[in-house]
Amino acid sequence: MSFETLILPFQFEFMQNAFLIAIIVSIPSALLSCFLVMKGWALMGDAVSHAVLPGIIFAYIVGAPLIIGAFIAGMGCALATGYLSSNCRVKQDSLMGVVFSGMFGLGIVLYVSIETNAHLDHILFGNILGVELHELWTTGIIAIVVTLILIFKWKDFLLHSFDPIQARTSGLKVNLLHFGMLAALSLTIISILSAAGLILAIGLVIAPGATAFLMVRKFSMMLCVSVAICIFSMMVGTYLSFFIDSAPAPTIILVMTIIFITALIKKNITAHQNLIKKI
Repeated sequence: MSFETLILPFQFEFMQNAFLIAIIVSIPSALLSCFLVMKGWALMGDAVSHAVLPGIIFAYIVGAPLIIGAFIAGMGCALATGYLSSNCRVKQDSLMGVVFSGMFGLGIVLYVSIETNAHLDHILFGNILGVELHELWTTGIIAIVVTLILIFKWKDFLLHSFDPIQARTSGLKVNLLHFGMLAALSLTIISILSAAGLILAIGLVIAPGATAFLMVRKFSMMLCVSVAICIFSMMVGTYLSFFIDSAPAPTIILVMTIIFITALIKKNITAHQNLIKKI
């Protein structure tokens, strides 16, 4: 394969926009994934990513900005799950499954009940190759806000994720951190919509942090490694999709999965070798 062929994807404007938005969404997604992994909120990310669908459809029906509908629906799902888990004997993971599947079902019902030329595939799987300038600006602003919040308050969020009781004892505003995390999650999911869609958004907010957790022990390094993994996966997945004629979002998630499996195997081999040395 010639050099001209290798750089061919970078010569098209739609691919340039795809690479740009890939980098933009990688940073907040990767940072947030570390906190979700530490807090055990993987299912919460899945719930919110599915729950925003009815908000998007309803906002479209009433003519409101889609981003507002998505945010309200995402926060509503998270708050409803929290309230039910505090006032119900059913465990939180079961409640999440019921709530997010119900919200997702509601979104599908709303979608098929209206006449529109909008493509559901773009909402579900993203449309990274058709990103427009205003989507870049919207995603960029959201990414900057979420990234700054997580960077400047990362120690507080870490303590709250690891030990909420100690966080409260230390004088931190636990409720504010809790809802701040939910808001950051909802905003991040919204920023991912153009790149990966609703269904695959869960991979972007979980896989980078989970992989980094296997590779390093220090949380500050975990944040850096997670961002590097996410950016690499987004760029490589988008690049490969151009040549193998596949959808970029699934290809990106596949790359992340391969990296995670590789890190897991390496971790197990290292642990086995250390055990043998001790014996």
